[in-house]
Amino acid sequence: MTPKQALAFVKKNGVVLESGRGSAACLAEAIAGEPIRGSWWVHPKAHDIFLCSRAIRQSPDVLVCRLIAGKVTYVHRRLWPALVRLAEEINPARLAAIEEVHTPSGKHKVITTPFPEWRDSLIGRPALKDVLRAAERLSLEEAARLLRVATSAKPSRRR
Repeated sequence: MTPKQALAFVKKNGVVLESGRGSAACLAEAIAGEPIRGSWWVHPKAHDIFLCSRAIRQSPDVLVCRLIAGKVTYVHRRLWPALVRLAEEINPARLAAIEEVHTPSGKHKVITTPFPEWRDSLIGRPALKDVLRAAERLSLEEAARLLRVATSAKPSRRR
C-alpha cells in the first residue's frame, strides 16, 4: 500500500485505527495483509506502515485522536460533523487532536489540541465551516449511526 492508497483507505472507512484491534479497520493490518501479533514495528512491512501512517497524520483531511479505546485513531473529514455533533456524548479527551513532533534534541513529543479548541479553529478556515453547519443539521441519532457504521464494518484487507 502506498501513502496515497492509505489515505484512500481512511477516506473509505471513515474511522481507522493506526494499529491494534478494536471496533474499526486497522491500517497496520491492512498494509501487512494479515493480523499482526505484538508490535507492528517488528513486522516485515514496518517501513511501509510507518510511511503510510505519517502521510495520514500529515493530511489536513484526517483528525488524529484517541477516539477508540485510547488508541491512535484516524477520523476522515467526512465524519467530523458527526464527531462535533456528538461531542457532549463523547469524553472530550477522546476527541483531542494529537500531533507528534520532533524536538531539537531528537525526542518525540505529542502535542495535544483539546476539543473544542480544534473545532473552534475550523471557524476561521472557510473551507471547513461546512463541518460546523453539517454538524448543526445532524440529529444525535444520525450522528451516532454514522460513527457506528464507520466503526463496525471490518474491511477486506488490501495488499
